Amino acid sequence: MRASRHFISTIKEPPADAELVSHRLMIRAGMVRRLAAGIYTWMPVGLRVVRKIEAIVREEMNRAGAVELALPVVQPAEPWQESGRWGAYGPELLRFKDRHERDFVLQPTSEEVITEIARAELRSYRKLPVHFYQIQTKFRDERRPRFGVMRGREFVMKDGYSFHADYADLEREYRNMHDTYTRIFTRLGLKFRAVAADPGAIGGTGSHEFQVLADSGEDAIAYSSGSDYAANLELAEAVAPGAPRSKAKEEMKQVPTPGKTTCEDVAALLNLPLQRTVKAIAVVSEDKFALLLVRGDHSLNEIKTQKALGVFRFASEAEIQKHLHCKPGYIGPAGVKGMRVIADRTVAAMADFVCGANEEGFHLTGVNWGRDAGEPEAADIRQVVEGDPSPDGKGRLKIVRGIEVGHIFQLRTKYSAALKATYLDDKQQPQPMEMGCYGIGITRIAAAAIEQGHDERGIVFPRPIAPFEACLVPIGYHKSAAVKEAAEKLYAELLAAGIDVLLEDRDERPGVLFADMDLLGIPHRLVLSERGLAAGTIEYKGRSQAAAADAPLAGALQLLRDKFAAA
Repeated sequence: MRASRHFISTIKEPPADAELVSHRLMIRAGMVRRLAAGIYTWMPVGLRVVRKIEAIVREEMNRAGAVELALPVVQPAEPWQESGRWGAYGPELLRFKDRHERDFVLQPTSEEVITEIARAELRSYRKLPVHFYQIQTKFRDERRPRFGVMRGREFVMKDGYSFHADYADLEREYRNMHDTYTRIFTRLGLKFRAVAADPGAIGGTGSHEFQVLADSGEDAIAYSSGSDYAANLELAEAVAPGAPRSKAKEEMKQVPTPGKTTCEDVAALLNLPLQRTVKAIAVVSEDKFALLLVRGDHSLNEIKTQKALGVFRFASEAEIQKHLHCKPGYIGPAGVKGMRVIADRTVAAMADFVCGANEEGFHLTGVNWGRDAGEPEAADIRQVVEGDPSPDGKGRLKIVRGIEVGHIFQLRTKYSAALKATYLDDKQQPQPMEMGCYGIGITRIAAAAIEQGHDERGIVFPRPIAPFEACLVPIGYHKSAAVKEAAEKLYAELLAAGIDVLLEDRDERPGVLFADMDLLGIPHRLVLSERGLAAGTIEYKGRSQAAAADAPLAGALQLLRDKFAAA
């Protein structure tokens, strides 16, 4: 591609409302242009990146045995009403009426429509399993679209749906997709982790997210330093202490702690480690009052708590007064009766701990289970912290940030049962299909790659998804016949070798051309000049290298091949 025939529209200053690095750099590099809140035009440079991502995804999905189709962006309300998501999905589902007053939606995802196809086409076990996928535009009416294409309203997603005769075969395809996604993100050149996750609004049972590691990521990920264990922080297991609970060594004492309502303040007042304190959290579940207990230096994990307790809410001050006759900040488990007390596994193993006395202005020291407080229910209800042992027994947990770019689900029969998608088994009996769902955020990957790879000069793309693999910059192209001839010859040689190269033939100053190539994130740069031609050399610089180096002009093609192989 010649730069003079391509459309390169870089700018120096990003819009003031661009919060993330990827948003700023995509605007500056001319990859996207904003049309409305959360809606962007993909400009030629940006579209090249999207198409390269799509190509890798498509190749690997086809290789995995999936079959591509295209579902409508506009979908009638009826299947959404059948599944129950017409009302449950919320305002992110854009609903509208046509001229005949019939209800429609713009697809945010397509479980309902693909299940309609399955119930019409897959009527016998002999036609199963089948895995359909599409790469298609989606729309979610985000309340607050932000971060450019990272959280836009219109986006491109690969969504796939598999149908099976039994759960064992669904599990097989789930593993197949886990391996396929691993190959996809490896080929894209991204640093990522596959993490155990919550199914969320999609529903179902098993679920894994694929997270691109980046400091700006919205999600926190816990992963093991000694194995491949990884989980979303909301789901990561906090294992029980390995040592048994110590025997009581102290007598329980009530100590004055006026105005000290936090574990940090109490620990400082009593000159004790924060790890000796216990934090009590009052909640209401199914109209019943309960106490949750975590160590003073730990935090409650609400998702894990809901799995242990059921749907709950935090108790009001009036409810705490009614049940414990005390103000918040001084409550604890000692002496309480007639309510559930759920202690985190760490707290259940503690002895001689400090907690609220259920009397304003006082705490208790030397509290022990069985003697001073009834034995609690033990459950994993806390957030893991860096340094916790890995649940698989291998290594310690580390915490990093990540950007979700892929998600796979075991939907089971959530949609097939609701939409009556059944098949006839080998005994001619109707059975609901087992179903899987597999998504990849195509346009989100482009932004995530920039969040992971950038510097003060611009984008640092991995070669597989860069708009061009290499750029050839001839200095004096419009002034020197020798430079122009050599550039055209090398350009033709690189194209013939299958290298996706940009010939920078615009009539601009070298500094402008170099700055644009760096901003666009092109991984490899070759510079031709009269001085170099006289010496038989060409200047090479990798995007992340600090300085350029001369290399033989005759070996320019092999140089690039070697650099590609080494990356």
